[in-house]
Amino acid sequence: MEGLENMAFVSNAISLVTYFYGYMNFSLTKSATSLTNFMGTSFLLTLFGGFISDTFLSRFKTCVLFGFIELLGYAILTVQAHFHQLRPIPCKGVAPDHMNQCDAANGSQEAILFTGLYLVAFGTSGVKSALPALGADQFDEKDPKEAAYLSSFFNWFLFSLTSGAIIGVTFLVWISTNQGWEWSFAVCTISVLFSILFLCMGKSLYRTNVPKGSPILRIAQVFVAAIRNRNLPIPEMTDELHEIHDKEAGKQDEILERTDQFRFLDTAAIVRTNNGASTSITLGPWSLCTVTQIEETKILLRMLPIILSTVFMNTCLAQLQTFTIQQSTTMDTSFIGFHIPGPSIPVIPLLFMFVLIPIYDRIFVPLARKITGIPTGIRYLQRIGVGLVLSAISMAVAGFVETHRKSVAIEHNMVDSIEPLPMSVFWLGFQYAIFGAADMFTLVGLLEFFYAESSAGMKSLSTAISWCSLAFGYFMSSVVVAIVNKVSGGWLANNNLNRDKLNYFYWLLAVLSIVNFVLYLVCASWYRYKKVEVKQVENSGEADAKGKAELVGI
Repeated sequence: MEGLENMAFVSNAISLVTYFYGYMNFSLTKSATSLTNFMGTSFLLTLFGGFISDTFLSRFKTCVLFGFIELLGYAILTVQAHFHQLRPIPCKGVAPDHMNQCDAANGSQEAILFTGLYLVAFGTSGVKSALPALGADQFDEKDPKEAAYLSSFFNWFLFSLTSGAIIGVTFLVWISTNQGWEWSFAVCTISVLFSILFLCMGKSLYRTNVPKGSPILRIAQVFVAAIRNRNLPIPEMTDELHEIHDKEAGKQDEILERTDQFRFLDTAAIVRTNNGASTSITLGPWSLCTVTQIEETKILLRMLPIILSTVFMNTCLAQLQTFTIQQSTTMDTSFIGFHIPGPSIPVIPLLFMFVLIPIYDRIFVPLARKITGIPTGIRYLQRIGVGLVLSAISMAVAGFVETHRKSVAIEHNMVDSIEPLPMSVFWLGFQYAIFGAADMFTLVGLLEFFYAESSAGMKSLSTAISWCSLAFGYFMSSVVVAIVNKVSGGWLANNNLNRDKLNYFYWLLAVLSIVNFVLYLVCASWYRYKKVEVKQVENSGEADAKGKAELVGI
């Protein structure tokens, strides 16, 4: 499902600007802004999809429901692209300085466009938040052998995502360019339809989760109860705090052990007494919470610095997706007789990821497992850290490549020329390859980390948080460019890469990435992995069988 769904999403993410500009007659600024808003909204709405999945629907039902919403969005876009009455007369062939003479899209035409577009954003957000968690639910993370399979699943999930993206940025981009946008949107509609059908084929085999209520509400209850009990002394013994140990017969669940971080929240579990008699039975959830509920809140608080320290890496990714595309337009894009379209340039890092993921999963992880004894080879936070280091290296390499590109332009007196430089576009493959490896380490590391560390009642929401790093990275990108331009006196303000100082900008990003990595090391060393106490009550009425598992790197 992820391969087919992401094929449609990525193909539009990289080429919708040309549809906005050439077919809807938007200005370049409005086209770029519309695409940025679409991308940011798609990833931010994963929080809503995760909330729905954890609170009301199972992850399977969430994927199916939001898949149909995305399907409806693509169908609307297909209809609009097919019927010229629903679009303004295209301005193809009109010079940019005469674009104001074209008829702009009217209110109803824009309404149809944005209705379809944001139905796609809404639908893909639910799929991206619930689908990784649905797949991971099929493994028992408390079983060391299945934990290794769980890690492998996330690697192959990224492999499927990458495979779909490769087809999207090549085949679908070719269709939109040569056959028309109605055909491209139609293929997207069909691919999403088949993605839903493929998912439904396994319905009878899936291990499905039962929604456990709103995780946001449970977190709010902890803060309210902690504030209400703020004047009560915190007991040193955990047994004096409120916890529910009774379980239904045969049901296995997790109880989180108390940690020493954010101790002020422990007041939410203090059992008030009245003349020596406990009054916990009469207290509501806004006055008394369990230790597990408090630890669930602490986990989320501990995760926030980790996710914030990965935002800057995605800001660097946004620069590669914008400035590197612009660099490619000044270079020789021929390849064995073919010319690579600008929107298809991102296929370079995708191809590297396509090759690296199987190597990582089948060669690196088994070797690392023998050395470290950890089922996943290396721990989640170590994997994320490796990705951040590679991101900094990628920015440094990008700076050197850009320096070389400018030197070629100067050497051949082509600083102001619109002709392509005698320099292959595959020089950009160096920075793309390194960043592709960085993305492989960090994105999968984040998905694994948030799924494994979150409590049973907020798996989808936590998975959605990892996608939000992308959204904030995209939004932060334009802010970083504006600030650098203002402080530097216009490194990127000439509208001519041969005169701009893009290499300085890349090196600045490399330095900032190193600073960001140092901050990440502080956050990672401060983080405490969750400790789970598993209790099971046997049907025969025997005493509880207790087991403890500290999930460190599993």
